[in-house]
Amino acid sequence: MSRSLRTALSAVLVALSCLLVPFGALAAWAAYGLTDTRAYVTTMAPLASDPAVRDAVADTVGDGVAHEAGLNPLFLRDAVRSFTATRAYRTAWNAGNEAAHTAVMRALHDDSAGRDLAPVTVDLAAVTSPLRQQLVADNVPFADRVPVEHTRVALVPPGELAVLRKGYHVLDVAGFWLPLAAVLFAVTGITVAARRRRALTATALGTALGGALLGLAVAVARRLVLSDLPEAAHRPAAGAVYDALTATLRTASWLLLALGLTVAAVTWLTRPHSPAVRLLRRRRACAAPVPVPPPEPTRVRA
Repeated sequence: MSRSLRTALSAVLVALSCLLVPFGALAAWAAYGLTDTRAYVTTMAPLASDPAVRDAVADTVGDGVAHEAGLNPLFLRDAVRSFTATRAYRTAWNAGNEAAHTAVMRALHDDSAGRDLAPVTVDLAAVTSPLRQQLVADNVPFADRVPVEHTRVALVPPGELAVLRKGYHVLDVAGFWLPLAAVLFAVTGITVAARRRRALTATALGTALGGALLGLAVAVARRLVLSDLPEAAHRPAAGAVYDALTATLRTASWLLLALGLTVAAVTWLTRPHSPAVRLLRRRRACAAPVPVPPPEPTRVRA
């Protein structure tokens, strides 16, 4: 293979690798970070203590109960807001997130006939049962009389389930193959390059650029998601949820940026004719011991 052909092939492979870096990170985050129920519940657990989320829960639940019972919504909001500071609320929060996530993931994995005709529902007993147990453990009066009713609440309408399932299957495949393809393209591009050091530097800078673009995309998406919310009062709570779910993605973008810049800097500093290498060689030459010439032979008189 000629030198020019190797350079062109290396450039194409390195460009493909750098292009796949942000998309691979995004697909892997969606396929593995958002679909694991235990990781999802762990990520959402700290939000139970977030002031914006607590206020949103108090407003939503208080207004809903007041509308159904015909009571004063202000009083009910204060009562619900006080309840959000208890351990029982945190138990109910985790149980609700776990039940909802489990129901959605079970529906996404179910390809049986007729499954798309029914909505995705969650049983409220999965929330009220651990809530009652926590209230009993906290010695709340009449806690054992809290009813545990099996009431189904719709989460996803049947018309959207088929689209979500197709998107999930695409992400499941892309989350594995896109990062692997990015690594293979990068390794192959560096290997076939006529000047491997330059190819490695280009790959590192492209990776850093991909990480920066990924972080920018997360920030822009956050702004768009919050601006589309109909109620401005709930935007702080939605922002807290968005930040919690995308924390791993933001960390990945910073790691890609730092890794790419570090590798590029090390490659540039260690090139044969760089000032750092020449200074190191000069110091080694000055520190090397000067060879002592052997003594001249002397004549011995008889």
